[in-house]
This record gives sequence, C-alpha cells and structure tokens, in this order.
Amino acid sequence: MTGVEIDLPQMLARRERRTNEQRFLLEEYRSPLISFCMNIPGPVKTNGLIRKAFDTGKNLLLNSLNDNDVIINECVEIHEDTGDEMLLSVKNIAPDSLKGLMVDIENTSKLGRLFDIDVIDSDGNKLSRKTFRTCFICNKQAQECARSRAHSVKEMQDAIETIIYSGSISSS
Repeated sequence: MTGVEIDLPQMLARRERRTNEQRFLLEEYRSPLISFCMNIPGPVKTNGLIRKAFDTGKNLLLNSLNDNDVIINECVEIHEDTGDEMLLSVKNIAPDSLKGLMVDIENTSKLGRLFDIDVIDSDGNKLSRKTFRTCFICNKQAQECARSRAHSVKEMQDAIETIIYSGSISSS
C-alpha cells in the first residue's frame, strides 16, 4: 500500500492529541461525542484511496445524524499522515441510541469494516459494542488476530484494498 509510513511514536502522539481534543469538546458542550477514523493496520494510515473511503463513511455518518434529527454542536476534521479523523459533538440523542446508529453504519456499509466509530457519553465514558468485530482476513475475532499477529502487514493491506475496491466507494 502506498503512502507515508508512520511509526509508533507518531501514532501515540496523535492518540494523545485526539484525547485532548475529545476532552475539550466534552467540556465545551457537555454532550455525547462521536470519534470517527479508519481502521487501517500497518504503517500507512492514509492515502488517496483510504481518504475516499473515509469520505464515504463521513457522508454515511452525517446522513444518519440528519435522518435522525441529531444536532451537531461542532465538527472537527483532521487529515494528517497518521490518518483521517472526524470528531463531532452532538445533542438531541441518547448515547446508547447514538451508538446503535454508528454500529449500524459499521455493520451495513460495504466499507463498514474499515470504519472505527466510537461514541463517548457526556461524562467521557466510551460505549462498547455488544459484539466483537471480525478479522479482515479470517473472520475470527479481530482482537485475537491482532494480539497474536496472525497476519502479515502485507496480507492486511491487500485485504483493505480489496474491501475498498469491492465496496465501490461511490455507491457505499
């Protein structure tokens, strides 16, 4: 997969900045927060193809919020070599209902397996999925494969490209 390769210190620094941005939005609005990014294992976190998949997910997410009369307090998009991200402070919906909408996007979109959509309640607690996600490659529990490093980075990147191409980005 082509793109700028990122190392662990860069990812950890971005994660810390994301946590601070989330904390700011939670303090500012005292409302639930959506944190959307792409689930892209390996050293390349974004490129033109991944960005198109991100934009598809962003549009699905925004359409779902609109269809459910969810009000957006603030939306922040971040596009760095460490990946594409969007943070949204929202109101007019219970966090559990919001999580349901986000899981529905992850479960029904052709590209949904690549989406990482977290919901954080107004107290800063991250809501968990009721079911585990499956591996890109073998359909076992994703956390198990990641922990054991069951698949090479090349295998995962190839699987991601296949998901994106088969998801026919424009129609997902």
